Amino acid sequence: MKLDPRQSEAFQVSIACGSLEAAAKQLHVTPSALSQRIRALEESLGKPLLVRSRPCRPTREGQLLLQHLQRAALLEADLAASFADDAGALLSVPLALNADSVASWFLPMLAPFLISKGILLEVTVDDQDHTYNLLQAGLAVGCVSTEPQAMRGCSAVALGVMRYRAMASPGFMQRHFAAGVSRDTLRRAPVMIYNRKDKLQDQWLQQHFGLRQAACPCHFLPASDPYLQAVRLGLGWGMLPEVQVAAHGGHEGLLDLQPERPVDVALYWHSWKVQAPRLEQLSAALVAAAREVLLPA
Repeated sequence: MKLDPRQSEAFQVSIACGSLEAAAKQLHVTPSALSQRIRALEESLGKPLLVRSRPCRPTREGQLLLQHLQRAALLEADLAASFADDAGALLSVPLALNADSVASWFLPMLAPFLISKGILLEVTVDDQDHTYNLLQAGLAVGCVSTEPQAMRGCSAVALGVMRYRAMASPGFMQRHFAAGVSRDTLRRAPVMIYNRKDKLQDQWLQQHFGLRQAACPCHFLPASDPYLQAVRLGLGWGMLPEVQVAAHGGHEGLLDLQPERPVDVALYWHSWKVQAPRLEQLSAALVAAAREVLLPA
């Protein structure tokens, strides 16, 4: 099977842009010409590759093709650097990471390695329960996820456990939980939610109080550091990872709603078994760094 580079590029850019029109503009061709390239690619492979919706998305076969094209591009870039004897050649690596890892250990622990190896990050941040989907869709070559099972062609390595605690400011505790943390007081106390995918608070409420977060007043704030700040400022209570709290001032100004009831989230690193050399080194460095800061699985 020999892939046409222009057809492959048209397919990749369409997925990245989300529409044929935007992709055509980026590639300086007409939408009709772009569509013809993708159609020719589909005909040569004998499978539909693109769902022409808004935004457009890959079919199952399209996901497999994206995965292949990304890995091939990384391998070629590393090979070209080796042949040119260019130790300073930069390599762009698309990763899918959970927000709390980005906000706590990932950058401080990996920055020296990324600089020394000339790796450029292309990070997509999502909930740890959803980053796996980005790898599966061919939009990343590695991800930090709660999914323990590796998909075909990939490996899954345990990183450790990220421990979360239900926390609030002293002022918030006095206003809402002076009589204690109970089903009744929780129903009236505002809770901080990262986004609609965030189920940590919901799981904690259901497990210990038989209560759904939908029954509580909710703030939605999809940014890790502002989320932590909002809890410190007393806007609501929320599930905070110990590693992030430790990296941003410690427990000062925060109280644990129920210290005996933390939530432990096991994290895994997923990556392709066949990798570019620098991506293989990145995987090893990331696993080692995570195991330094996370709790043992």
